[in-house]
Amino acid sequence: MQNSIHHEEINMLRAELELLMKERETLLIVTGAATGLIAELNSHDLPVSTIEAADLLATTINKLSEETLQDALTAVHATIA
Repeated sequence: MQNSIHHEEINMLRAELELLMKERETLLIVTGAATGLIAELNSHDLPVSTIEAADLLATTINKLSEETLQDALTAVHATIA
């Protein structure tokens, strides 16, 4: 009986881990796309409110570790210029 419960717990943890890994991959794609967008923006052509939003996004992205940022760029097939 205990062995059965142990296997159920392992299966639940495995399913949760798979869900988290899929979510991480999606977040890396979003982050990579956002990074590419920020890199292409010309702030001279944007309204102040858009510049402020882009600055908030860029500041948040800059808080990521270099490894995570590279993973995000790789997820969207981009490179750091």
